[in-house]
Amino acid sequence: MDRALLDRMAALHEESFGWALACADRDRRDAEDVLQAVYLKVLEGRARYDGRASLKTWLFAVIRRTASEHRRLALVRRLRLVPLDEGAHEPSSAPAPDEDAEARERGERLARALGRLPRRQREVLVLVFYHGHSVEEAAVVLGIGVGSARTHYARGKERLGKLLGGDL
Repeated sequence: MDRALLDRMAALHEESFGWALACADRDRRDAEDVLQAVYLKVLEGRARYDGRASLKTWLFAVIRRTASEHRRLALVRRLRLVPLDEGAHEPSSAPAPDEDAEARERGERLARALGRLPRRQREVLVLVFYHGHSVEEAAVVLGIGVGSARTHYARGKERLGKLLGGDL
């Protein structure tokens, strides 16, 4: 494994965890499991960076696919009626202590509004607004065409604006 690549990935850890959290529907434990699985895939060579996209774009795509795999496995477990650990899906919603009430309230309204968007629109908006990807890079992460990503982006922004009513 290339040490320079690992160092570059380590520099992206905080953003990677944020994206894993978004892919895991804000469930901190699931996000941690997803990110751990991603790092293991990279170390074992099951996910290889080929340089066709930026490292961040590639890594976010691996995170998204891994989160999707985890959701499918969880669904299969539920369908088989295998009991899940109690408290395993506690969402991470604790705000930072130094946030003021107004900012926290705005953030909660935004999170609720994002949660009401279709998954694809939400994913494109989160990638663009929170992770600094272009719409084209978001398309690569999500494994969809650029035109489709642009449509989801435009519709998502429009719907988000209606849901928030210009409230931010």
